Amino acid sequence: MTERKSPTAVLREGPRTLTEDQVREIEETSLEGVLHVDIDDVIEYVHKDLKSLPDYTTLYRRYLKQRWDVYDLDFSQDVVDWTEKMTEAERESFIAIASGFHHGERQVEIELPVFMIGASEEEKLHIAAQIEDEARHTVFFDRFYREVVGLRGDDIMAVLDASFSWVSETFVGPFGLLAYQADEVRRNPYDERARVRYGTNYFLWIEGVLALSVMKVTLSYARWRGFLPAYYTGFTATCRDESRHVQGGMRYLQQAVRKDPTMINEIHNTLRTILASSGVVSRRIYYEPLGWTDEEVRLLFRQQLRRKLNDVGIDLAPDIEDMLSRAQPVLAGG
Repeated sequence: MTERKSPTAVLREGPRTLTEDQVREIEETSLEGVLHVDIDDVIEYVHKDLKSLPDYTTLYRRYLKQRWDVYDLDFSQDVVDWTEKMTEAERESFIAIASGFHHGERQVEIELPVFMIGASEEEKLHIAAQIEDEARHTVFFDRFYREVVGLRGDDIMAVLDASFSWVSETFVGPFGLLAYQADEVRRNPYDERARVRYGTNYFLWIEGVLALSVMKVTLSYARWRGFLPAYYTGFTATCRDESRHVQGGMRYLQQAVRKDPTMINEIHNTLRTILASSGVVSRRIYYEPLGWTDEEVRLLFRQQLRRKLNDVGIDLAPDIEDMLSRAQPVLAGG
């Protein structure tokens, strides 16, 4: 177990400054070495290049260097930690928070390919790599739910069905909207306004806010308690993958706004739709077993969204700021 600062203290410290050695460790470490990387450093790494935003070819080259094999993970210690060391309240909170990510990875495999049609050739390389990443992440969660949590199923979809009861509106809402937006893009793949709406929901909110929040909550718990080493390793490697996804998505949104400043209206209206649906909550989850409060998770949501928009030069409308302050931090519920 490592010494733990409260989430509030960590969040209020502001941006971390990564050394060259820390950046090199995050970018170049093997899967085995990822276990020893601090998740807070990896989340900070997501933001490191947002102001400069590497091009899609650079992101593709990073993908080639950072690919990892989900079948190299050994979940045997995780089983011991899950069944013998974690409390029932910790297990229930953990699986609830993680379930939305489990389902999200699978849906992105379905919805992201349509975004490739209207993309540049360089961007297609990056998106193709991202789809392969999402498939790997889907298998990672399938293994965790089967081998550690003990959910049963003859195939991947059956395990997804078994974990769906934990997924709350905070995930169902944005992913339902994404399915609608993907149909828009599928019908007219060169409609830039439809693409910006899709990109705002997926790249900014789902990946940039929801996914990174799930990572920080569950992985900070695992690091603090010294539990679930294979989960920590695989999900931290997933976070490293997500850094490329978020950077590529924010590059797209930044370029779209610079090309046509009225696209900011599409971004703002999409965020309004998402935040309006976040007030609908039928399932409750308690963060305290993992060392977080509702207000700390709400602060995490706000911080993740504001940092990304600030770094790429996109402002939030005052009414969205107000909606964000009242957003329900229910990542998933049991």
